[in-house]
Amino acid sequence: MTAPQSESHLRPLLEQLNTDELRKFKSLLRVLPQSKLQQTPWSEVEEANGKQLAEILVSDSPSNWTVGIMNALEKMTLTELSKPAMAPEPEYTWNTKAEEAYLQETEDHSDKRELEGELVETTDDPKQGEAEEGLEAEEPDEEERDRNTMEAVSPLWKNKIWPGDSGYFHYNIIQRSRKLIPFLNPKTSMEPTPHTVVLQGAAGVGKTTLAKKLMLDWTEDTLTPTFKCTFYLCCKELNRMGPCTFAELISKDWPELQDAIPEVLAQPQKVLFIIDGFDELRVPSGALIHDICGDWKKEKPVPVLLGSLLKRKMLPEATLLITTRPWALRELQLLVEQLLIVEVDGFLELDRKEYFLKYFKDEDQALRAFDLMRSNVVLFSMGSAPLVCWIVCSCLGLQMEMGEDPTLTCQTTTSLFLHFLCSQFIPAPVTCSHRYLQASLKAICLLAAQGMWTQMSVFDGEDLRRLGVEEEDVCLFLDKNIFQRDKDCEGCYRFIHLSVQQFLAAIFYVLVSKEEEDGGSCQWDIGGVEKLLSKEERLKNPSLIQVGYFLFGLLNEKRVKELETIFDCQMSMEFKQELLRCKAKSDENKPFSSTMGLKELFYCLYESQEEEFVKDVVGHFKEMFLHLTNIFELMYSSFCLKHCQNLQKISLQVEKGIFLENDSASELCSQGERSQSDHLCLSLWMDLCSVLRSNENLSFLEISQSFLSASSVRILCAQIIRGTCSLQKVVIKNVSPADAYRDLCLAFVGKKTLTHLILGGNAQSDMLPLLCEILKHPKCNLQHLRLESCSATTQQWADFASTLRINQSLTCLNLTSNELLDDGVKFLCTTLTHPKCSLQRLSLENCHLTEACCKDLSSALIVNQRLMYLSLAKNKLGDSGVRLLCEGLSYPDCKLQTLVLWQCSMTRCGCKHLSKLLQGNSSLTHLDLGLNPLVPGLQYLCDTLEQPHCNLKSLWLWGCSITPSCCRDLASVLVSNQSLETLDLGHNVLGQSGVVMLLEALKRKNGPLQTLRLKIDESSVEIQKLLKEVKESNPGLTIEWNDARTNRPSCCDFLS
Repeated sequence: MTAPQSESHLRPLLEQLNTDELRKFKSLLRVLPQSKLQQTPWSEVEEANGKQLAEILVSDSPSNWTVGIMNALEKMTLTELSKPAMAPEPEYTWNTKAEEAYLQETEDHSDKRELEGELVETTDDPKQGEAEEGLEAEEPDEEERDRNTMEAVSPLWKNKIWPGDSGYFHYNIIQRSRKLIPFLNPKTSMEPTPHTVVLQGAAGVGKTTLAKKLMLDWTEDTLTPTFKCTFYLCCKELNRMGPCTFAELISKDWPELQDAIPEVLAQPQKVLFIIDGFDELRVPSGALIHDICGDWKKEKPVPVLLGSLLKRKMLPEATLLITTRPWALRELQLLVEQLLIVEVDGFLELDRKEYFLKYFKDEDQALRAFDLMRSNVVLFSMGSAPLVCWIVCSCLGLQMEMGEDPTLTCQTTTSLFLHFLCSQFIPAPVTCSHRYLQASLKAICLLAAQGMWTQMSVFDGEDLRRLGVEEEDVCLFLDKNIFQRDKDCEGCYRFIHLSVQQFLAAIFYVLVSKEEEDGGSCQWDIGGVEKLLSKEERLKNPSLIQVGYFLFGLLNEKRVKELETIFDCQMSMEFKQELLRCKAKSDENKPFSSTMGLKELFYCLYESQEEEFVKDVVGHFKEMFLHLTNIFELMYSSFCLKHCQNLQKISLQVEKGIFLENDSASELCSQGERSQSDHLCLSLWMDLCSVLRSNENLSFLEISQSFLSASSVRILCAQIIRGTCSLQKVVIKNVSPADAYRDLCLAFVGKKTLTHLILGGNAQSDMLPLLCEILKHPKCNLQHLRLESCSATTQQWADFASTLRINQSLTCLNLTSNELLDDGVKFLCTTLTHPKCSLQRLSLENCHLTEACCKDLSSALIVNQRLMYLSLAKNKLGDSGVRLLCEGLSYPDCKLQTLVLWQCSMTRCGCKHLSKLLQGNSSLTHLDLGLNPLVPGLQYLCDTLEQPHCNLKSLWLWGCSITPSCCRDLASVLVSNQSLETLDLGHNVLGQSGVVMLLEALKRKNGPLQTLRLKIDESSVEIQKLLKEVKESNPGLTIEWNDARTNRPSCCDFLS
C-alpha cells in the first residue's frame, strides 16, 4: 500500500474517532518504539487531531507499521472501520504477551463463551444474560473496562467468580488499593514519594490483577505522566529464563524496543518496573545479592539482574512496584531499603456479603450461607480472596438445591474443602476407572505437598517429571479446573487457589504411609508430620501452617471414609500416631508446646472434631489459662475443655465484645444480629461453664479482667450452685458488670467445698453484707478471704467484724486497699480480743491507717493468742505508731511471728524501738522493713542482731537506701549472728566495696544464712571470684542478685 493510499484510508478513519477513542489510539502508539517517528516530536502527536495524525503517521512511518496501526484499530473493537483499510500483507505483531492479555477484554464484550471443563455453567444464569444485553447496548465506562481487565487476567474470574456481576466487586478492590499507592496519587501526600512500593496480600486477593491493570493504564496513557516507560516482569516467567543482559530482560516481549533502550534507560526516573509475584521467584539462597552489577549491557543470570535492580545498583532512580505474599516480605525487606508496604485486602466483610447476595437468587439462602461462613473465623478470613467465596457459595448452594442442611459443612474449614473436592466427583466420571481415580488423587496431592514444601505455586513439565507425574495423571483435576494450565506461563500449571493446594497437601499425608514416604524421600522434598508442625519450619514457610490445620481436620474418621468412598482408595491413619508421638515429646500439661500455643492447639483439636483424639491430647491437663478474645476462641475452648477430665485449675480472661447483651458500643447494627450472636455466645459459654459441675477434679476457678453480661453471670452461678461443683478456691478480680460480684456471692452462700475466696476490683457498697451471709451460714467452710477495694460504710465494717466472732472457719483475712480507716480497725481489734476469733493471719495493707489505730492493735496483740501474721504495709504509722505496736509485742503472751511494716514512714527512732523489742523475749521471727529510710537507725538493728539471744530468722531491708558505709556493720552481723536465715538487701546501692565486705564475711563464716539478696556489678572480676569462693565454702547458701521484682518477698500468699 502506497503512502497516498494509506493516508486516504487512515484520514477518514481517524476523523471518525471521538476524543476518548483518539486518546486511546495515541496511547497504543506510545508502546511502539518512538524511533519510528524520527521527524515528529511526540508532543505534536499528542496535540494532533484525526486528520493531522493521519498525515504524520503516513509521512513519517514505514508501510508495515501502518498495517500495525490498522490492527490496533481492531484491538479497539473498531473492526468495521479498519476492514476497508486492510491490505493483503501479513499482519505485523507489535504488542507483547502482557499487552495481548490486557487488550483481550476489548475484543467482544458480548462473547461469554463457556470455558472447557468449567465447574459452573454461567450461561444459564438469567442475571448474566441481562448483564450481557446491557453490555451490547452501552459503551463500557471506566468500571466496565476495569471489570474486563480482571476477566482478561483470569477467564475463570469472568465465567465463574463473577456471574451476573453488576456490583463490580473487583473494581472496588482495585480502586481501594490503588488509592494507597503514593506515586499514583501525588496530591494526597506532602511526604516525598517512595521509589519502592510493595503490594502485600494473601493469595488470590487481587495483587496481580492490580499490577496488570496499572500496566494497561500506562498503555492507555491514564496512569500518571511521570512515567515515560513501564515494564512488567512476571517472576514465574523469570524462573524459566537463562542468562541475558538487563536490556534483553526488559525487552523480551518488546523486540521493537531494542533500539530505544539507551534512550529509555538514560532517564531512569521516568521508568516504572512492575515486579509481579516476588514470592514465586525460585532462586538459590543468596542469589539475589551475589555479584550484583549496574551494567545493563552485561550478560548475567536473571536473579543477579533482578537483585541488582532491587538493591538499586541498576537504575537506582527508577520506581519499583512489587507484589508479594506476606511470607516473602521479610526477605524483600532485607533486599530493598526504604520501601512502602501497601496491604491489598481483597474482599472486605461488606464485599463478601454483597457477593453472597449476588450469587444466590434467594436472599434468605444468601444470608444463611454468609452467616455460616462467618461462623468459621478461618474460613471467613480466607474469604478475602474472591475465589474462596465462590468455593463456599458453590458448595453451600449445591447442598441447598438438594435440600440438605449445610450447617456442618462450614463447621470446620476442613469439612468445607472436603465437600468442595468430593462434590466435583459426584457422580464419578463415567470414563474413569477406580485405579485411574486413585492414581490421579495421589499425583495431584504429591504435587500439592511438594509445592507447599518448596514454596511453589507454579509447576512446569520438568517439575512434574521429577516427581514421576505425567500430564495424563492430573488430567482429571485439569478437567475439573481444580488444577489449571497457567495463562501467563506456557507449559506451566497451578492450583485454582492456595487454600486448595494446602488441602490437597494435607491429604498427601493421609494417602502415603510412612514406608512409602521414606522410599520417595530421595526425589521428594516433603517433610514428615513432626517437621510439618515444627516452629522452625512454620516460621520459614508460613503456608505450612494451614496444611497442619487441615491435617488435624483429617483425623476425623468420618471425613476419611468419605474420601475413601469417593476416590475408592484406602487411607492411612499412620499420621495420627505420629501426631500422638509429637504430643508425647512435650510436657504432659503442655502438649505440642514446642510447636504451638494453647489457642492454636485448641483450634486444631476443634478442626478434627475427633473426640477420642482430643481426650488423648488434653486429658492430662491440670492447669489452664484461657484468654478469650472472640466468640471463635470461646467455641474452640468449650469443645476442648469438656475432655480435660484431670483439670484442677482454670483461669479465664474474657475480652469486651464477646457478650453483646450489655455492650451498647457493639459494631453490630441490627438488634437481630446482636440477639443471634449473643444466643450463640451464651450457648458456648454454658458448654464451657459446664466443666465446673462435670469435672470432679476442678477445684480452682479464676476470672479476671473480664467483661461478662448479666446472662453469662447467671449461667456461671447456676453451675457453681450445682451439688457436683467441687470448687475450693475462687478468684474474681476486675469483672464487669458490677452486679456479677453480688450474684456470685449469693452462689457461694452455703457452698461447703469453698475454702478460699478472693474478690477484687469492685466498688459496690453491698459486698460486705453478702460476705456476712456467706460467713454466717452453718455450712460455711471458708478459711481464706481476700477482699480488695471494697466500698463500705463504717456500720458495714462493724457488722462484718461482728460476723467474724460467729464464724469459726476463717483463719486468713486480707483487706488490702480498703478504706478501712482507724475507726474500722477498732471494730476488728474488738473481734481479735474475742475468745472465739479464729484469725491467724491478717493483712491491713494500704487501708489508710495512722498511728492512732496502733494503740488498739497493740492491745489486741496482748490478748490474742492465735494471730501469727500481721501486715500493716503502706500505712503512715510513723515512729510513734511503731513504738505503740512494740509495747503490745513485748508482752510474753503475744504469739505474733511475722510483722510487715513495708513503707510505713519509719525512721531512726522506729529502728530503736524494734531493736529493744528484739533484745527481749519476743516471739517475732520475721520482720519486713522495706522502703523505709532506715540508714540512721540501722546501727541499732545490727547491734541487736549480733546478740546471741536474738531469734530473728528473716529480715527484709529492700530499698532502704543502704549505702556502702553501712556494709561493715552488716558484714559483722553475718559473721556473728546465729539465727538469721534470710537477709534481703535488694534495691540498695551497696557499691563494689560494700558487696566485697559482705562476701568476704560469708567466706569466713558458714552460718545459718540460707538466702541473701543484693544488687551487684556482674562485670566485676573480683566479685565473680568471691561469689565462686562463697559458693564453695557455703554450698547451702543461695545468693540472688539484681532481682528485678518490685513486690516484697514477705508478701503473704493467701492461696497457699
